[in-house]
Amino acid sequence: MAKRRFQNPRPQRRGAWWTMRVWRDEFIAGKQVRKQQRVRLAAATVPEREIKKIATEYLRPLNQGLESLGSATNFEHYIETIYKPVVKPLMATTSFDRTRGVLDNYLIPAFGKCCLRELTPLTLQTYFSQLTTSTTRQLLAHESRDKIRDMLSSALRFAVQHDLLVRNPAEALRIPPEKRGKKRNKPFLTPRQFDLLVELIPEPYASMVYVAIYTGLRVSELAGLRWNDIGLNSITVDERFCRGDWGAPKSEASNATIGVNSCVIERIHRLKQLTVEVKAGNATRKYKVVKSEGPDDLVFQGVRSGRPLRDNNILTRFIKPAARTLLLPWVNWRSLRTSHATWLKMAGADVKDAQAQMRHSRSSTTLDIYQQFVPRSTPRRTHGDPPKKWHTHCHSRDPRPGTGRRSQTLPAEEVRRLNWRSNVFRHPCYAIRKRDLR
Repeated sequence: MAKRRFQNPRPQRRGAWWTMRVWRDEFIAGKQVRKQQRVRLAAATVPEREIKKIATEYLRPLNQGLESLGSATNFEHYIETIYKPVVKPLMATTSFDRTRGVLDNYLIPAFGKCCLRELTPLTLQTYFSQLTTSTTRQLLAHESRDKIRDMLSSALRFAVQHDLLVRNPAEALRIPPEKRGKKRNKPFLTPRQFDLLVELIPEPYASMVYVAIYTGLRVSELAGLRWNDIGLNSITVDERFCRGDWGAPKSEASNATIGVNSCVIERIHRLKQLTVEVKAGNATRKYKVVKSEGPDDLVFQGVRSGRPLRDNNILTRFIKPAARTLLLPWVNWRSLRTSHATWLKMAGADVKDAQAQMRHSRSSTTLDIYQQFVPRSTPRRTHGDPPKKWHTHCHSRDPRPGTGRRSQTLPAEEVRRLNWRSNVFRHPCYAIRKRDLR
């Protein structure tokens, strides 16, 4: 490697520009080459004293070593030969596929011919600003632009960590704000809607959806569930499977044992006696739902092969068609987990209890992201107290000492709320008992 020399070239006026010739390191065919190139500093109308200040500022990173040798690496060469091979073993297959798609479809076509040092904050900010204003590019949603920004920042952060860049030029990037406000409430299923939905889904996928909504397990945890994880009234989550990858649960809090209702356990064990019929041309083949039930065997097995199930196949082939029949096109695996958290709220469960059941590291995640606003679970006092004539008589559910079982006068809205709440408690497979919430 050639010794780095101090550079102090003299700016020259060429046509309408002040220019200067500097030496830079480049990689050509995998070899380092030191080449001289002419750069433009400013318009020719700038005074000579001012242009000397600009030239000194331009040369400062080169002379002080603030521009590393690795910054001469071509962006596409860096992504294909350094970033992808090193990062791939560190990521799940699905995460890497998403990352590779963003890099191949957006970032490499835009910056593939540039060196890393040419990716300045202004260059990157101009690119992201054009994603919403350019008429030649296809307009992208706010989430897609945010994902591209995150992928670019991650790739350049990796370059900083391995001394290819001195700083990350994507740290302060801003993307244009969304023109529409975000929906604060995520849709969730009511117990009645879920009962109708599960009737339209065939086994063993109906039982899989059943367990998902009454336990709050993630679909990857369901796919990795084994028979030795099933207790008398509990389920242990210690691994997960997602589209070919086995791994530990999402966080330390997710690696836990949760209590479940006995009828959920009974439905899981009922799979051992089930046989399903699958059409094969003009014939019909019969398969046992559970091929083997050893301690280390999977609970939910592939119908034909007994191998682990793929969540996207189940969603597109069985859950989505049934949900569209009920005019619920938004139903997916995540909505089942959201529904479970919301049902806990409707039943009056404490936030810390719901956090433990959902296995979240922070209660704010359960409260702010998963549990949704339910108008019926909050008293309606927006327009003041209801008129006194809206009273009716009902027996107290929890009479205080001295009151006996005599009737009390309660507002009609309160009566309807208590009756609705008791319907949630009476649901046959709900995991929370009344006496646990008193």
